Amino acid sequence: MKLGVNIDHVAVLREARRVNDPDILNALYVACQNGADQITIHLREDRRHIQDADAYSIMKHSALPVNLECSINKSILNIVTDLKPHRATLVPEKREEVTTEGGLDVFTYEDEISYAIELLHDYIIPVSLFIDPSIEAVEKSKELGAEMVELHTGSFANIFAMLNSSLSHSNHSIKELDLPRHELSIRLEKSIAAISEAAKHAKKIGLEVAAGHGLNYHNVSHMMSIAEITELNIGQSIVAKSVFSGLAQAVKEMKRLTTR
Repeated sequence: MKLGVNIDHVAVLREARRVNDPDILNALYVACQNGADQITIHLREDRRHIQDADAYSIMKHSALPVNLECSINKSILNIVTDLKPHRATLVPEKREEVTTEGGLDVFTYEDEISYAIELLHDYIIPVSLFIDPSIEAVEKSKELGAEMVELHTGSFANIFAMLNSSLSHSNHSIKELDLPRHELSIRLEKSIAAISEAAKHAKKIGLEVAAGHGLNYHNVSHMMSIAEITELNIGQSIVAKSVFSGLAQAVKEMKRLTTR
């Protein structure tokens, strides 16, 4: 399994105080030296964490492939074509969201996505689409010309957390998932099945398969059991663990858990 370490949340800490501490390049080097197979960053339209200068520095200094997540906004795409990352992953964005909520709507935004893929391919940049785990979305991604899909695991992660952590007793409890445990267990099984079915279908029609969003040290084993998934992109949980163990150890531990 390839582990993509998303270092956005290091930049979140830096931007909270608007100083160059922690240094994003230090995070890059530590991740590269301790088991990451790929560096993942998200250059958002609102620049809430990764800045343009960060993206250019990371591309210049990374010894590992860089997976650049971005929206289908044309001004962002122009930066991506200049950066020429090893892959661009097209994701949805809303200014009001805390983090990416749900997969890219490959049906409503078909024309815009098609344009983005064609533009990126003109610059020889492979494209992955960050989609909800459904057969229909997988098939549409193939039709649009993507080489890869990344299955959004946020719904799975939320259900898992409400069932297996203290989330339900916190201020961040998810109201729509405030359900009896047996109901949550059923939903969790259905969520895993949907991810598995989407991954199998994607591989069957010739797409590479990644997964990400909300994956952590407790739930990642469920993704490891799906053979068709060959890449996981994980960020927040690694950076959160690093507060207590250090980033090097946090990356090493996640790499251990994601080694088949």
